[in-house]
Amino acid sequence: MRADVNGLSWRKSSYSNGEGGDCVEVSDGLLPGLVPVRDSKQAATGPVLVFPAASWASFIAAVKRPA
Repeated sequence: MRADVNGLSWRKSSYSNGEGGDCVEVSDGLLPGLVPVRDSKQAATGPVLVFPAASWASFIAAVKRPA
């Protein structure tokens, strides 16, 4: 599947540092039911992964769960 990610607004992870390193960016943009994710270090030219929203929500819930 291909999604048009041109023109989307992106936000960095709240866990990213302020120096631009090791950041994940997510778009809450205009793709209903989908969550585009990218590496901010390669934002202009790198790949964008697009996940179903339900899968992304499960991933986030698992990451937040205490070990």
